[in-house]
Amino acid sequence: MRCLSLPLLAIVLACLLPTAPATAQVKAPIANTKARNLWEKAQQQVKDRQFDKAVETLSGLNQKFPSMGEPYLLKGSLLRIMGDKPAALEAYRAGLEKLPYEAGRMNDYFVLGELALGAGDYKTAQSAYQNFLKAAPKGQRYIPKAQQQLQNCEFALNAIQHPVGTAPQRLGAPLNTFRFQYFPAITADNRFLVYTARKTGESDEDIVVSRLSKEGTYGEPSLISANINTQFNEGAGTISGDGKTLVFASCDRPGAVGNCDLYISRRTGNTWSKPRNLGRNVNSVNWDSQPTLSADGRTLYFTSDRRGGQGQEDIYVSTLQTDGNWSLARNLGQPVNTPGKDMAPFIHASGTTLYYVSDGLVGMGGLDVYRSSVAGGKWSAPENLGYPLNTFENEASMFVSSDNRRGFCSRTRPAEAAVSERERPVELFSFEVPKEVQSRETSTYTQGRVFDAVTKKPIQADVQLYDLKTDELTQFVTSDPEDGEYTLVLNEGRQYGMYAAADKYLMKSLNFDYSSKRNFDPLTLDIYLEPVRAGRSIVLNNLFFDTKEYALKPNSRTELNRLIQFMSQYPDIQVEISGHTDDVGSDDDNLTLSKNRARSVYTYLVEHGVKAERLRFRGYGEQKPVAANDSEEHRQQNRRIELRIL
Repeated sequence: MRCLSLPLLAIVLACLLPTAPATAQVKAPIANTKARNLWEKAQQQVKDRQFDKAVETLSGLNQKFPSMGEPYLLKGSLLRIMGDKPAALEAYRAGLEKLPYEAGRMNDYFVLGELALGAGDYKTAQSAYQNFLKAAPKGQRYIPKAQQQLQNCEFALNAIQHPVGTAPQRLGAPLNTFRFQYFPAITADNRFLVYTARKTGESDEDIVVSRLSKEGTYGEPSLISANINTQFNEGAGTISGDGKTLVFASCDRPGAVGNCDLYISRRTGNTWSKPRNLGRNVNSVNWDSQPTLSADGRTLYFTSDRRGGQGQEDIYVSTLQTDGNWSLARNLGQPVNTPGKDMAPFIHASGTTLYYVSDGLVGMGGLDVYRSSVAGGKWSAPENLGYPLNTFENEASMFVSSDNRRGFCSRTRPAEAAVSERERPVELFSFEVPKEVQSRETSTYTQGRVFDAVTKKPIQADVQLYDLKTDELTQFVTSDPEDGEYTLVLNEGRQYGMYAAADKYLMKSLNFDYSSKRNFDPLTLDIYLEPVRAGRSIVLNNLFFDTKEYALKPNSRTELNRLIQFMSQYPDIQVEISGHTDDVGSDDDNLTLSKNRARSVYTYLVEHGVKAERLRFRGYGEQKPVAANDSEEHRQQNRRIELRIL
């Protein structure tokens, strides 16, 4: 059975090495009888596949005749076969140091380069690859690999000299209580930390959750839900910004599309639904795993090794359609995907920056974390996050909080004696995110509950966020039907219109302007929806005019189009559009301005298909203030357009 997160949790992947000779060849006869006897004894033990004994014999030969290089090389090749890479590296390094350069040792140079690079000894690796390339005949199949590894050595040596930020720190108790924990993800408000855990190498993977305490620390992890965790592997989970949608990978389940598929579960109140397979538009007959959700849970990125990709593993994307189905998964393509392994994507809450690991780009060797930003539908060239976030080890997934301040990742503990690579513990780490690593856009969030304005009971409502500059729907969530909770993520530098709407209720129009630097702290905002009933009214907060002007500005079109939708949804209602001003200026001028502004809205609706007999407009000037005209903030509240049901 393929582990759902195998490409990362190997964590050290097997390198493709050219075949090294089973025994090192001694070109000149060994004059010393004792040395020759030990050498022949070791060779016979190798032929008899008594590798442990052969290593013991060769170690004795190294001690008694330390100037001989060939016994070290033979011992190194045996230790490599036996999986002891650190000891193999020392043996190869010692052996080749004692021997002059020789083209016939081409394979040994390559092996030393791979072992040294895998241990972070970049100078030794650099020299070894140079010797390999010097010795390799034209067309030798590992020349491109050696050339790439040389670039990695040069990059790494420079990166270590110019570190970016500080090294991640291991998270303390009560976290890291399992032998393996990885794929951390947090909600937009940092309230829930979700990750994959395994008690032992033999146990299955489960999804656990840790909750943020009032003191700002994460508490004891617990299984996320009995509806989600089963006897099968469940892991590599991702959670939406509001904590209401979970997508995870699970392997070998009955009715699956492939060996590992992606499943979705939604939370209502405190209960997670029974997981549902995302189907053939997302899943393939191959391996699909390592998902990441956009903040609103409507865009999904994931890793797959399906046919037709750019390389070995690629990153794909699918979006939730208006009919509730997910679109056919699309390969993200270049420059994100490479001919190598491209895996473990994480899309920042802002939706503009993707982090992922790859071995197909220049880096520290193995899998490094890269960052790519999207603008106008095009992804930028990936940037390596540098040292010490990337090291000689294979890096795992990375998560950066919505406010760009705190990052999470998992790392493999250094090798212990008698512990195989697959059994090396994997633990959670955290770090302060340096500026060079942050997402292109910083995010905050607004959070609250949606209520019926009359009964004060929580209701389920659609809560949508529009970029008013582009009229683009950037997020779409649904408030919880049990408690009315919602969470939306907002990006710095944007002006947003937020709309809450439910059947038989007037929509609520709200405005968030972060287009200039100002307070960007999280907001708690409860929303009360008025029923569609005569006499009820709403303020249209996303209609804009220049000072003393009544022509609607372009960023009003989102609100105007929502009004058209509202009038179409309720074809039998009639409304009054009323204009209001503050008390600056003369009464007559304010009355005229308010009437003209209301008329502008009326005209737009009529020109776009709303019947004139369903509408009327009126200006009230400064006659009906909603706040005292004693500050700019209060005067701004009084300058408004309202919609009232007749």
